Amino acid sequence: MSQQRNRQEFLPPSVPDTGSATVAVFASPTSWIESDAVAQCHQVAALDGMMHVAAMPDLHPGKGAPIGAAMASTRLYPFLVGSDIGCGIAVFPVKLKRAVPEKLAARFPDLDRALHPEQDADDSAWGVVKGDIPAGHVEGLGTVGRGNHFVELARIGTVFEPGHASRLGLATDDLVLIVHSGSRGLGERILRAHTAVHGAGPAPDPGAYLAMHDDAVRWGALNRRLLAARVAHALGTEPTEPILDQCHNLVEVRDEIYLHRKGAAPGDGRDVLIAGTRGTPSYLVAGHAGPDANHSVAHGAGRKMSRADALRRGRAKHTVEELRRTPMGSLVVCGDRQLLFEEAPTAYKRIEQVIADLVDHDLATPMATTIPLVTYKTPDLGSTPQPNHRDHRRKRGRP
Repeated sequence: MSQQRNRQEFLPPSVPDTGSATVAVFASPTSWIESDAVAQCHQVAALDGMMHVAAMPDLHPGKGAPIGAAMASTRLYPFLVGSDIGCGIAVFPVKLKRAVPEKLAARFPDLDRALHPEQDADDSAWGVVKGDIPAGHVEGLGTVGRGNHFVELARIGTVFEPGHASRLGLATDDLVLIVHSGSRGLGERILRAHTAVHGAGPAPDPGAYLAMHDDAVRWGALNRRLLAARVAHALGTEPTEPILDQCHNLVEVRDEIYLHRKGAAPGDGRDVLIAGTRGTPSYLVAGHAGPDANHSVAHGAGRKMSRADALRRGRAKHTVEELRRTPMGSLVVCGDRQLLFEEAPTAYKRIEQVIADLVDHDLATPMATTIPLVTYKTPDLGSTPQPNHRDHRRKRGRP
C-alpha cells in the first residue's frame, strides 16, 4: 500500500498547491496517510470554484473523492458529499441494571428489517417520531445499513474532562447507545438523479439540491433515533434524547461558501463522537476547529485497508470467532462473515493516533472514551432476537 510522506503532502494550511486551491493535511508525518488519498485532495482542489481542502487524520481514498475531508468552494458539488447524505453519529444515554454482553447481544432486534408504517404501527419505536417523515420516504426506516454503520452499547471509560462530561450528564461507567447510520436509499436516490444528468459537475440549481439534501439530513437524524429506540425497547429500557448527533456527510453554507464534508464532522464548538473500531475505544471530543481546518474534525479511525485487502488478509490472520469477541471482551453481532473481515479492527488506523493528531493541531480536546460492550452490524441468524413490540402502547408516530 502506497504511503508517501514527503513535505509537499503536509502543506501548512496557508500554503496553496500550485495552480489550485489550498490543501492542508492535519496529520503528523508518522501518521498513516495514503498518497492516493492526498492525490484525491489535490484533484478536488483543482475543481472550478474550490478554495480550500482540509484533510483530517482519518483521510483515506474514496470513490472519486477523498473520505475524511472538508472542502470549501464557491460552487456546490453533490459528489463531494456522496450518496449517504446525512450520515452521522448520535449518542444516547441508556439505563440498564446489569450490562452483561452475552445476554444483551441476544436481545438486539433485527435492524435489517425496516419498520413498516402500517404493519408495524404498534411498534413503540414510533414514539420518537415527531411530525412527518422527511420527504415521505418510508423505505428502510429503522435500519442500520451495511459498510461501517453500526449500533453499539458502550460504557463511558476514561473521563479526561469531568466538567464537560458532567454537563452532558456523563460519568465513568455510564452506559450509552452509539448509532452510526445515514439516509439509506434516500441519499443515494438524490445523488443518482444529479449524476445521471450532470455527472461529477456542480449543481446547476444549488437551492433545489439543498432542499433535497436537507430532507436527507433530517431523515438520517430521525433514523438514528428510531434505531436507538428499537434497541432501547428490546433491552428493556426507555429511549432517551441524544446528547449529541453530528452529521459527517453534508454540505453547509457559510457566508455564501459551500462547505462540503465527506467523512468529516462539524468541529466548530460542537461535541463529537469519533468512532474507533469494534475492538478499540471511541472518543468523545469537544471540537474547536477554525477556518484552516474548514471548521471540521475527524469522524472516525479511517480505513487503512481496502475492503478487498481486509477480506484477504483477515481470512489469513483471524477466525470468525476471534472477530466476534474482541480483545476488550466486547461482542460483535454480525451474521455476515465477509463484513466481519472487512470491518476487522486491523483494517483501520489507530484511533489513538487520529485523536493525537487532532490535539496536536488544536482541533479538538478529548472529553472521554467509550468502551464497546456489544456492537451490532447485521443480525446473527443463529440467534433469536427478542421482539420489539409493546402491544399495550398506543399507535403513534405514523406518517
